[in-house]
Amino acid sequence: MSESLNPQPSVPAANSYVPPKWRTEPRFPDGPAPDPAGSHHERRIRSFQPRRSRVTTGQGEALKRLWGTWGLDIDGHRVLDLKEMFDGLPVVLEIGFGMGEATAQMAADDPGTGILAVDVHTPGQGNLLALAERNGLTNIRVANGDAIILLREMLPPDSLAGLRVYFPDPWPKARHHKRRLIQPEFLTLAATRLAPGAVLHCATDWEPYAEQMLEVLTAHPDFENTQPDGGYAPRPEFRPLTRFEGQGLDKGHVVHDLLFRRAANTEN
Repeated sequence: MSESLNPQPSVPAANSYVPPKWRTEPRFPDGPAPDPAGSHHERRIRSFQPRRSRVTTGQGEALKRLWGTWGLDIDGHRVLDLKEMFDGLPVVLEIGFGMGEATAQMAADDPGTGILAVDVHTPGQGNLLALAERNGLTNIRVANGDAIILLREMLPPDSLAGLRVYFPDPWPKARHHKRRLIQPEFLTLAATRLAPGAVLHCATDWEPYAEQMLEVLTAHPDFENTQPDGGYAPRPEFRPLTRFEGQGLDKGHVVHDLLFRRAANTEN
């Protein structure tokens, strides 16, 4: 994401920041905000790129109808009461859910667990809300914005029963590796929000990223590998095989799952 200057002479100062149009003009006034936390003020390197693509009529209607009930913007201004939000259910945070099919399937298969699903892709947000309504899934909430701000500013310590990061952007070019989400700093933050014994579950079909994940997770003092041999885990039954993943497997891609438990001695 690059910041751009408006070349028109009416701009007060030549170095004034002018937010891109997609950040300032919400397509759904009562739906997800274009930039809920004012992210252009955050100089941190980001691990995601907001994508604007076509929102179908059904997705748009779901956003208008359901966002006020099941959606929330990550603005960094409040600490969430997850027990109240999910009627006392244990809550798993999912970072990046695409179009939401796998999230909806996991919520249907495990109604005793709440899923707080975070993404910045508006069509996916609308699609997941529509799936939740269609299937009567009251254990899903959809969060819009930066997961780092959510973890750092809006979740209490030890509040999560699990964390899922499935197929994050691999940022394959070497100069972009610093943008990968699974880094030591992220793991340190995540560990403070996970309850002791809670599991961080990552999955990727990008071999070099899988190797990095295994390396940094193994080295991190706040996490323990659930696998006795210290390697990758077989895909657990609760993680659905998505259409995207199936296409990758048909092309010969190898998917690696990593399940690491938060160590009991983590300090918040």
